[in-house]
Amino acid sequence: MAQVPIATKGNFLHIYDFRVKAGFENEFVRLFEKFDYSDENPMHKSSAQIKDGVLCRDTEDPQRFFLIAEWADIEEHAKIRKILANEIKPEFIKYIEGGSFVPKYVEVVSSTPDEILSKASG
Repeated sequence: MAQVPIATKGNFLHIYDFRVKAGFENEFVRLFEKFDYSDENPMHKSSAQIKDGVLCRDTEDPQRFFLIAEWADIEEHAKIRKILANEIKPEFIKYIEGGSFVPKYVEVVSSTPDEILSKASG
């Protein structure tokens, strides 16, 4: 099977870098998954989302998490994020230190071309 890049050149990643209140890490993950995998999550209904997000936990700091996903349009993501923050207000947010859940947007400026990845797997 050919390798695939984590993201495609020209798209964008949102990277949330946040801390969860001590002692609530597992409850945060449970509530995050409950919301994220539900029909209530408008992110999954957007055609601008290229790859679904992954929630990651720092291996050295169990309170620190990252949420990363690939989008074709960061303005679309920001619009939906405001709906989440102001209208839907997912329950997991209450466990985020400082209550701030705002991403850093980064542009993918290089990703290995398919022909190079295919050679590596062959």
